Amino acid sequence: PHRSRRVYNAQDPHKQRSMQKTPCPKGPWRQLFLVGIHDWPAVSQSRLQTGMCSAFGKPQGTVARVHIGQVIMSIRTKLQNKEHVIEALRRAKFKFPGRQKIHISKKWGFTKFNADEFENMVAEKRLIPDDCGVKYIPNCGPLDKWRALHS
Repeated sequence: PHRSRRVYNAQDPHKQRSMQKTPCPKGPWRQLFLVGIHDWPAVSQSRLQTGMCSAFGKPQGTVARVHIGQVIMSIRTKLQNKEHVIEALRRAKFKFPGRQKIHISKKWGFTKFNADEFENMVAEKRLIPDDCGVKYIPNCGPLDKWRALHS
């Protein structure tokens, strides 16, 4: 699977998820894809003050505090939909303030393993599929578990 990321700045993450899907309504969005948003407004994060334009200076919206280089959003999809995902991320980044960059990951899906070694590890039964991720099976441990997996 292909994984793309948008990095650095965000405002109103609820709007972010809907903006991600709008550029390609007839494209790969009808097929399998997964959007992960990494920063959500929480108690420690603040509301956006716009001064005294409203009565008593009420907050106008929620923002999430982000840092330079922080991952905001990740999308996992098939390799054939790579161009559509990059275009969707490019269009969505214009909806938010600040500068964002799009990174193409070398990892397999949302796992921590590189794509080039993932296939080999699955063939060697060192990785076992588990829901949307994988379980890593180390070379150390009881022989009974190893024999059960490799029999």
